[in-house]
Amino acid sequence: MTSIDGVALKGWSVAMGITIVHSSSEEVVGEIDIGEIHQQSFGIVHGGVYCGLIETLGSIGAYLAAKERGHSGVAGLENTTSFVRAVSSGRIRGVAKPIAKGTSTQLWEVVVCDDQGRVVSLGRVRLLCLH
Repeated sequence: MTSIDGVALKGWSVAMGITIVHSSSEEVVGEIDIGEIHQQSFGIVHGGVYCGLIETLGSIGAYLAAKERGHSGVAGLENTTSFVRAVSSGRIRGVAKPIAKGTSTQLWEVVVCDDQGRVVSLGRVRLLCLH
């Protein structure tokens, strides 16, 4: 999917090869096929890739939830990411779900798994709802 609710994916998300599999105000699923561009010097996925995937998926979900309430969008306030398992190839898949969809802020949790279904990273993104 190259656009979400009429907003085109661009910049970092496109450069990293994020594919949005599903998007709604209750769940967003995205994938990245791992290549050399995603690896750090020791051949494993760079932590920033996980942080960016978590931020992207949480932001998309929060945006869709905010739009349902008539808000113009969202802006990230905080991203907390934990790294669980190293990955060097294959595909990673993130699933974002809301923890809280408030009127001024939202909190989304994202679980990232490898292509064997093992958790490789976990994160939370807190976002400001723009009026």
